[in-house]
Amino acid sequence: MANSYFKFKQFTIQQDHSAMKVTTDSCLFGAWVAQEVSSKREQVKNMLDIGIGTGLLTLMIAQKNPHLIIDGIEIDNNAYIEAKENISEAGFKSEIRISNGDIYQDISGNKYDAIVCNPPFYQNELKSANSLKNLAHHDNGLLLEDLLPIIKARLTSNGRFYLLLPFKRKNEIESLFRKNLLYSTKKISVRQSVKHDHFRLLIEGKMHEDLPVKEHEISICNESADYTPEFIDLLRDYYLYL
Repeated sequence: MANSYFKFKQFTIQQDHSAMKVTTDSCLFGAWVAQEVSSKREQVKNMLDIGIGTGLLTLMIAQKNPHLIIDGIEIDNNAYIEAKENISEAGFKSEIRISNGDIYQDISGNKYDAIVCNPPFYQNELKSANSLKNLAHHDNGLLLEDLLPIIKARLTSNGRFYLLLPFKRKNEIESLFRKNLLYSTKKISVRQSVKHDHFRLLIEGKMHEDLPVKEHEISICNESADYTPEFIDLLRDYYLYL
């Protein structure tokens, strides 16, 4: 059973009532996006977190980017309540505004310099008896092919979007990007360890083609099951014992 909370150096994620728990790959994704946004500080003034969950990604990004105005939206009421508490307790200087609702029905029309999303992973696969877990982990209500047009409509002309996706959907993802006239600019293939195959894909994209696409890979652990130096570099400002 997952812990009811996950403590980082500068904030704590309470997750007792949320279906989507803190995972190592989501932490890696959050740290990577925080770094990318920080490197584009002059171009990125605001961000949208679609499916904010417990607030993990928003808080990781806000920690390194106190200048950001961040909007988040979450359809699950339990996750929304926990996100509000986690963000309030963190007390970061960033202006963070979250709402409980459906991104498909949001009519604010706001545009963003950055959009981040850790969408449901599994399509046409065996589901659990827990409807909240299905909503969080499967494509119920948030199909990738429906999400991409929303991302495109909400991005500023030079904005960037960031997605965490299963590596096995890599070819499908590229096809959906082409269909929506979206383009990958960076792709990070992630392994659990140097002994494993790739299992996650971190993507940065935009609305204009930017060649060549920068591709890289990272392993979370080495052959001795210790964190790799690259993983430590990304997570040292977050994990308690790094």
